Amino acid sequence: MGVTELNTKESLQREPLKAQVSLTPLSLPSPQTLLVVGAIIVAGILSIVSYHYAGFVQGLLLWIGLLLGFTLFHARFGFTSAFRNFLAVGNGQAIRAHMILLATATTLFAIIFATKFSLFGTTPVGNISPVGTSLIVGSFIFGIGMQLGNGCASGTLYNVGGGRLEMIITLLFFIIGSVIGAWHFDFWMNDTPSLPAISLAETTGFGYFGGWLVQMALFTVIFLFTLRYEKKRQAPLMKPLPTEESPWKRIFRGSWPLWVAALMLAVLNALTLVTRGHPWGVTSAFALWGSKVALFLGIDVTNWAFWAEEKGIALERSVFHDTTSVMNFGILLGAFIAATLGGIFKPKRVQWKTIVAAVIGGLLMGYGARLAFGCNIGAYFSGIASMSVHGWVWAVFALAGSYIALYLRPLFGLSVPKKNDHFC
Repeated sequence: MGVTELNTKESLQREPLKAQVSLTPLSLPSPQTLLVVGAIIVAGILSIVSYHYAGFVQGLLLWIGLLLGFTLFHARFGFTSAFRNFLAVGNGQAIRAHMILLATATTLFAIIFATKFSLFGTTPVGNISPVGTSLIVGSFIFGIGMQLGNGCASGTLYNVGGGRLEMIITLLFFIIGSVIGAWHFDFWMNDTPSLPAISLAETTGFGYFGGWLVQMALFTVIFLFTLRYEKKRQAPLMKPLPTEESPWKRIFRGSWPLWVAALMLAVLNALTLVTRGHPWGVTSAFALWGSKVALFLGIDVTNWAFWAEEKGIALERSVFHDTTSVMNFGILLGAFIAATLGGIFKPKRVQWKTIVAAVIGGLLMGYGARLAFGCNIGAYFSGIASMSVHGWVWAVFALAGSYIALYLRPLFGLSVPKKNDHFC
């Protein structure tokens, strides 16, 4: 397989293919040097602007976000494709990478919470949210949305940075859906049944070590189950991506193994926690951006319950005061730098069916993320790493939504992995 394999409509996601994966490095085009230099200059300018508005920590968070985007793109580390591949053909390689990601993050988070360690004096707080109707509905429709939109929250950002034009449409309607979700937030929080937030460490009385043991057991069971299920289904393998022969060059150009990216993302999330006081999230910034635009258009969002009390201050400030927004800017830039270093930043024309799917998928993800207290990052990754039961519930119902979406994708010309997939 050459570089042209990247020019499929799902080029930036790993798909399972039935073949023996060659360990021979695959060819890459030359770096797009001018674009790389331009992106680094933009990153420098944005870090200065962030520092101007909110100080040193904000500037640092931009670079943490940049490293997150760089890592996500290099490994094509997916949540959407991981769910799809497992459900469609039984390939659990990416799900096992998720378990490595979550196990590492849970370990680091447990140490941080137990010791209250912080780099800048902010008490670390986990992503722990209620378990109720809004979570179930929100995560379910998010699962459908991410399969139609061809990317989750983090996937949307790094694919936009990587040059996929349809993901810009997904992002736009993700923002719109987030605003609608913020508008309806009061109903879902107050007029639907819900249990309180449940922490495996605190609510159950297990403590951080006990909660850590419970989660390690769950990760191990899921890891082993995917191996057995994959063998039973005779699942196709994931196709390799272009990379460099030299391990040192591979840091900057070409694909990384999923387990390497899993470790990197876990460490970067822990760094986010000790830097700003709470874990990595993505979609709250989308609600903020969209609500600011709504205000500009004359829609009074300030009386919505979602923007009540201290949270509403963000509407009056620059987005550079918002840590999640700044990290999102960094993710976009990090993915762009990774793509241009690999010489593969080349936007392609999009079919109209894909555009329709991106619109629907973006709306469902935006709305679902607000109902479910986050997305694949804020609820699934950071929620489970924080030992919150809501993160596990999110995973179950997002998987259910993804399963339904397998039957919807072909309606929009989107492929579904099949057991007999093979290399060209």
